[in-house]
Amino acid sequence: MQRAKENCQSAANEAAAAQDSAVAAGKARARLRSGFTTGACAAAAAKAAYLALLTGRCPDEVGITLPGGQRPCFALHLCEHLGDNEARAGIIKDAGDDPDITHGALVISTVRLLQPGQGVRFVAGEGVGTVTLPGLPLPPGEPAINPGPRLMIRTALQEALAEALEEARTADMADAPDAPDAPDVAVEISIPGGEELARRTMNPRLGIIGGLSILGTTGIVRPYSCAAWIASIREGVDVARALGLAHVIGATGRTSERAAQELFGVSEQALIDMGDFAGGLLKYVRNHPVPRLTIAGGPAKLAKLGMGMLDLHSKRGQVDMRWLAEQAGLHGADAEAIAVAGSVGQALELAHGRGMDLASPIARAALATIRDVLRDAPVRAGVLVVDRSGAVLAQVEEPA
Repeated sequence: MQRAKENCQSAANEAAAAQDSAVAAGKARARLRSGFTTGACAAAAAKAAYLALLTGRCPDEVGITLPGGQRPCFALHLCEHLGDNEARAGIIKDAGDDPDITHGALVISTVRLLQPGQGVRFVAGEGVGTVTLPGLPLPPGEPAINPGPRLMIRTALQEALAEALEEARTADMADAPDAPDAPDVAVEISIPGGEELARRTMNPRLGIIGGLSILGTTGIVRPYSCAAWIASIREGVDVARALGLAHVIGATGRTSERAAQELFGVSEQALIDMGDFAGGLLKYVRNHPVPRLTIAGGPAKLAKLGMGMLDLHSKRGQVDMRWLAEQAGLHGADAEAIAVAGSVGQALELAHGRGMDLASPIARAALATIRDVLRDAPVRAGVLVVDRSGAVLAQVEEPA
């Protein structure tokens, strides 16, 4: 195994250098460290467990090939035989400097040998969910191990088989175990504590019951890329479409989400936790339309949307008070009074004290941006402006 180990380490150094160069290209992220997805960890653990079955020994570390050609090396947290036909290995997930909910979680792959010709089968173990609703990349009843990770796991198993055969040939091991022509194994993925972690994700709403999803298309977690959040937004839309829901709500936070659900009486599956990613939701709905879409949020975030900002995070910019004053003036409010405000909240208080409605101009501007992004998509769009207490300040909607 020494040769494979050296190759793994060399390639890992190359991958790390490539990642460092990519990170250094962005000044704001120059000191942020990339990490690896649950899918990559599961694939590496599966390879280690399969190598243990093929060679009779557990490796100290294992390298896998990611879809982009990188070849990182993973240290094993555990590796053990559970019998002649079963072994398991575990890796502590390192998500780098990304605030990933599964950072530090133990990802375990248990590999069981099957009869020849049965191929690779996937099983949800402790802490990994099962799909129960249509619309996701996997049909109901399947373990929530996404297609990308499944491909990585299959590739890792093939690598394990090739490395075991190469080792046997190099050592001319007469007593080496007979190696199969192709992997015929069941791979069970487990994440202890995953069911509790999943309660803090979109999984229950998406109909993924019992634990987390095994995710990752590239195998690499880019710091603050929020790829998992965008993926959840898209999956939420896909589930809503598969269920034939007539009305979908995209909310910036829990307060606006609860207000919208109470107002419209929609199901949990109609609620999309869009956060600050208005653009991610709108662009996906443009190409995957739903009959009716309402964007709900606080006045400050929706004012940003009205200004044309599609990422509503505070780091991406602030509301231009001159713009807000102009919007107020267009609808008969005192623009000069609004222009002197220091924040949207203060502007709302000034407007309320003078009997002016500032929330409706914000809603109308946001609706205009929504329509610009949706273009001619057959979607009836609306906006709900909600304050911090959950009270609805304004509601506007395109005609039916």
